[in-house]
Amino acid sequence: MFTPNKNYLIVIVGPTAIGKTALAIEIAKRYKSEILSCDSRQFFKEMTIGTAVPSKEELASVPHHFIQNKSIFENYSVGDFEREGIALLDELFEKNPIQVMVGGSGLYVNAILNGLDDFPNIDPSIRIKLNTLLEKEGIEYLQEQLKELDPEHYQRVAIKNPQRVIRALEICLGTGKTYSSFLNQKKNIRNFTPIVIGIQAEREIMYERINKRVDIMIQNGLIEEVTALYPYRELNALQTVGYREIFSYLNKEITLDFAIEEIKKNTRRFAKRQLTWFKKDENTHWIDYTSSTEQVVDFLDKTIT
Repeated sequence: MFTPNKNYLIVIVGPTAIGKTALAIEIAKRYKSEILSCDSRQFFKEMTIGTAVPSKEELASVPHHFIQNKSIFENYSVGDFEREGIALLDELFEKNPIQVMVGGSGLYVNAILNGLDDFPNIDPSIRIKLNTLLEKEGIEYLQEQLKELDPEHYQRVAIKNPQRVIRALEICLGTGKTYSSFLNQKKNIRNFTPIVIGIQAEREIMYERINKRVDIMIQNGLIEEVTALYPYRELNALQTVGYREIFSYLNKEITLDFAIEEIKKNTRRFAKRQLTWFKKDENTHWIDYTSSTEQVVDFLDKTIT
């Protein structure tokens, strides 16, 4: 819920490797604003190459926030990000009524724009039991349980993500209600008007850009970065594309060539899921990845009153 005001948050979204960072920087320069990053993989200072953190030159060109500001050893949730992000925006809007946010993590974008849903506290023992079931029975067992308890959420959740499935199940089991019943109940007040711009490209072009980016990551030292993090491979922050596959290679489970192809494949799948998420917002203004900064700024100037 947005109150009438003169603060505007320009939000740049879209799939990975589509050019969000470059456009956000150009827009921030035009409006002399700062950039709030909502790419959840880029929060962690120990991860640089595999998360495509902006270059030192890019970071120096415009003030950035929430880039490598946390450690993989810290517990950091989307709720923490919402609280810190909103507090930061309140400060930034006092200096400039136009600010920029960029990122491909749909849940984190939504947390800033709409706030999180309220869920009751759940007995921690339920999550422990679910994690034990995950180890013994596998993700398929938990998927079937969620399908039975909350078929509506089963159709929407990232069903292959064990953390998301377990989170939904613990709510179902701990409350006796569906996870879905707690969604969209709270109306959060925001003191800004969002202008969401989505960048897209034909699927073949998007996949080509992803494949090229992965090759560059390998050239820039991704294997060495992941090898240094190998002792901490069980941490939640490292359960992500580009790291899991190299861990499997280091465990001698797969070859390096196969690991690289898996990174490309899993990143393409991730990009597809990102698009599906962002396409749900009918208010997003979609542009082609070849659109010039001038075209985007022209649209923004007409929208900002």
